[in-house]
Amino acid sequence: MAHTHNILIVDDEPRMCDSLKILLGSNGYETQTGHSGQEALHLLARNNFDLVLLDIVMPDMNGLQIMDRINSQHPETSVIVVTGHASVDSAIESLRKGAYDYLKKPFEFEELLRRVKNALDQKRLKKQYEIINGKLQLSERRYQYLVDNSPDIIYTLDSDGIFTYVNPAWEKILGHKGHEIMGKRFVDFARKEDVTHLLGLFKRVKDGGETITDASCKLVCKDGSDKVFIMSGAPNLNSQDEVDGVVGVFKDITTQRKLESQLMHAQKMEAIGTLAGGIAHDFNNLLMGIQGRASLMALHVDSDHPHFDHLRGLEDMVQSGAGLTRQLLGFARGGKYEVKSVDLNELIRKSSHMFGRTKKEIRTHTSHEQDTLTVEADPGQIEQVLLNLYVNAWQAMEEGGGDLSIKTENIVLHDEDVRPFGLEPGKYARISVTDTGIGMDEATQKRIFEPFFTTKKMGRGTGLGLASAYGIIKNHGGIINVNSEKGGGTTFDIYLPASERKVMKEKQSSTQISRGIETILLVDDENMILEVGEEILEEMGYRVLCARGGKEAVETYQERNDGIDMVILDMIMPDMGGGETYDRMKQINPQVKVLLSSGYSIDGEASHILERGCDGFIQKPFAMQQLSSCIRKVLDT
Repeated sequence: MAHTHNILIVDDEPRMCDSLKILLGSNGYETQTGHSGQEALHLLARNNFDLVLLDIVMPDMNGLQIMDRINSQHPETSVIVVTGHASVDSAIESLRKGAYDYLKKPFEFEELLRRVKNALDQKRLKKQYEIINGKLQLSERRYQYLVDNSPDIIYTLDSDGIFTYVNPAWEKILGHKGHEIMGKRFVDFARKEDVTHLLGLFKRVKDGGETITDASCKLVCKDGSDKVFIMSGAPNLNSQDEVDGVVGVFKDITTQRKLESQLMHAQKMEAIGTLAGGIAHDFNNLLMGIQGRASLMALHVDSDHPHFDHLRGLEDMVQSGAGLTRQLLGFARGGKYEVKSVDLNELIRKSSHMFGRTKKEIRTHTSHEQDTLTVEADPGQIEQVLLNLYVNAWQAMEEGGGDLSIKTENIVLHDEDVRPFGLEPGKYARISVTDTGIGMDEATQKRIFEPFFTTKKMGRGTGLGLASAYGIIKNHGGIINVNSEKGGGTTFDIYLPASERKVMKEKQSSTQISRGIETILLVDDENMILEVGEEILEEMGYRVLCARGGKEAVETYQERNDGIDMVILDMIMPDMGGGETYDRMKQINPQVKVLLSSGYSIDGEASHILERGCDGFIQKPFAMQQLSSCIRKVLDT
């Protein structure tokens, strides 16, 4: 009677556990589920499992800790990490700890079943390998079975370096059939630049009698791509104990190397993001100084003055600079920047019109459902996604142009549609972007949203455009997928959750300056901001106290809070940040009125300060009219 494999599913999401239990059960596997680390350890102690499907992020215990327990107490149990929270770092760590594989949600059920089968096959083969290593003398037939089913390439070479045997794993990994390999030298499958190194290794084994282990090499696939291997080789002895060639193994480590490369890229991008955020913050402070000086000068210049248009142009350039820093801050922070109710038809009209002006060889067609549902989104980031898709389409059609079609429609997604993505069923707005380009094969479609994956030539793309689009849509609680075929064009479908809110028209900013006579404490660590801010506030009629940094602000407020009507507080300061300064002032006077000001956006720390009762936020650089309006809103509330 065939052995029924017993699988433990460990995930804190009951729906995921139930789905996997049904799927695996229907394919002949026995399953049990655990929703926490402790429950998983309890089940492991009472049962023998062949395989564990393990989520890394658990409510009571890190998944890597569970792996340590499995390695020490149940070394015979294989592990596949299945998680929606895995970073490249955690994926590498799990593989280093001995996980057979990892799979990131959302995934195709067929892919999961394939990897489960591979893991169980590997477990079975591992046991059989142990028998080979001295526990039993296997028959030639059993030995051949193991070799034929090994996931690693096993090879033999004659004394001239010509292949005399490779197992079926070669064809599975590299694509060449047996008759395309036999009779050829092993260096025929290497890059020219690697030939000398590989011949040196072969000579060390054949002539020097050495055993080579953990040597890295690249072999060329049948399709022309490279795969990276850890190579081992040992002298192959004949019946007279003479060396007549080499026997060894090629272990494919392409995926591991790719993960390590992606980790380095991710760390680099994180460092660049941190740098970009700091630059954007400092640049906004500079723009604030320029904006403030220009606003003060404009107060005393009539429209017929020869410098009037120059001052207005200066203010416009400040706003253009502020737009650039907003993009930098969005890149540095990630996530949604400014969420509002968005009319997708209007957003597509603007973005496609702008794209059409620059790429006139592309014929753009739009088809909008008249009453397309609104969505809650960051319009800037959704526009970025659309432009990424437009550019991707253009690059697929660049020879002679083509047709780009953008369509919107309302749609209802049911539970079976959204369950693999962990989303809620309901009303969604769908955007379809279709091109008549060269299309993609199935293998490319499976990897199209991977960071750093690109089919373009060196220097033509980073491989981040579609990965960024995937991240943005996912962060908005949506879905993005692709349908394509080679030579048949490509369609990207985006699904965003619908909103019941109405799109609000942008209010025109008042051109009038609201004035007052109250006393305001201005807090900033930049002398430039204090100087221009003090002059602007005095121009509005206010009495102004200045504090250079959080500590000085708290001391000033402690001494004079009865006479201070409001505080304008910078968020990022070296001695005491805006959050701590606000909390200290709140302890002195629970009714303190504070307007938070920063070169960073309202997301992140600023939003936390607002949640603690701060009265408002204004982002640098701002115009006098905007500042005066915010001040009156805080004071008059």
